[in-house]
Amino acid sequence: MEAAIATRNLTRVFGGKRRRLQRKREPSEKRVVALDSVNLEIPHGELFGLLGPNGAGKTTLIKILATLLLPTSGEAYVAGYDVAKDPFPIRKRINMVTGGETSGYGLLTTRENVWMFSQFYGMPSRQVKKVIDLLAEEFDLQERMDAKVRTLSTGERQKMNMIRGFVTDPEIIFLDEPTLGLDVTAARSIRGFIKKWIQEQKGRTVLLTTHDMMEADELCDRIAIIDRGRILACDSPEGLKRLIKKDVTLKIETDRLKDTSVFRSIPGVRNFAVSENPKGRSMTTTFILEDDAPIADIMSEVLRQGSRVHSLKKTEPTLEEVFISLVGRGLD
Repeated sequence: MEAAIATRNLTRVFGGKRRRLQRKREPSEKRVVALDSVNLEIPHGELFGLLGPNGAGKTTLIKILATLLLPTSGEAYVAGYDVAKDPFPIRKRINMVTGGETSGYGLLTTRENVWMFSQFYGMPSRQVKKVIDLLAEEFDLQERMDAKVRTLSTGERQKMNMIRGFVTDPEIIFLDEPTLGLDVTAARSIRGFIKKWIQEQKGRTVLLTTHDMMEADELCDRIAIIDRGRILACDSPEGLKRLIKKDVTLKIETDRLKDTSVFRSIPGVRNFAVSENPKGRSMTTTFILEDDAPIADIMSEVLRQGSRVHSLKKTEPTLEEVFISLVGRGLD
C-alpha cells in the first residue's frame, strides 16, 4: 500500500520574478525559499506532527498537500495521487482545518454553515444531519448549533471549524495549528477528539502543525522539526529526545541581562534560547551543554553583568530542548 502522504525533493519558491509594472532599473522581487527539498513519507493511520517557528514552511507544505498551492519543483503525493496532476481525486479524500481562521458566513447559523460545506463534497443531506448532531455532541456545541456564526466566541467558532473538517469523514485531514489562541478547556477538547478519531478507524491519517511542544508530545506518533523550509529531524517524540540525551539541559532564571550573545563564545555551549518572563523584570535562558563544565563560566558571565540568579536547574530532555538544540532558538 502506498503512503498516505509522500514528498520527494519538494521545493517551493516565492518571488524572484520581475513584476510586469516594475521599471527595468528597479531591483527584482526578493526570492524566498519556503520549502527546500523536503522528503517525507507518512503511512496510513499515523498522527504525524510538524513542529517549527513562524515562517518555517509548515503552512506552505500543507497548502501544497491540500492542492491549494503548486510546488516549484519536486513531487508530492496524497492518497497515491500527484498533487500537481490529479488534484480532484485528492480533494474528495481530504479536509483541512486552520487555527484562527474566520471561515463561515456570519448570517448563517452554525448548523447551516457546516451543512453547506458538506454539500461541496456531495454528501446526502439526511446522512449529514445525523453526523452534524453527533459531532456537535462531541464538541459540546449542541446549544450553539442554531446560533448565527457572527455571535460565536473564538473557541466556539473553532469547534465549528473542527466539525466542518470532520463531517466528511476524510481519509486524511490537515490540521494547521487547530488549537491556536484557544483556552485550555477548548484546546483539551479538540486534542481529545483528534486522538479518539484516529483510533476509531484503521487507516485514518492526520498531519498536524503546532507551536505547542506539549501538544506535539502528547498527540504525535512521529514529529518532523522544520526550519527555513528544511526538515532538520524526524522521529518519534522519544526518539527525538534521545538525540540530546547525552547533553546537559540547563535552565537559569536571572534579572534581565544586557548581552546574551556572549554565551555563544563559551566552550561547551551547543545552543541556547532566551524567553522574557511576563512581567519583564526577569528572563529565563535555556542552555544545551556538552557537559557540566560550562556552567561555571555561564554563572560568572551572569554575575559580571550585575545580574542576580533567581533559579537554576538541570532537566531531562524535552521536545523544547531538542528544538533549541537543532534550530538555535525557541518557537516564540
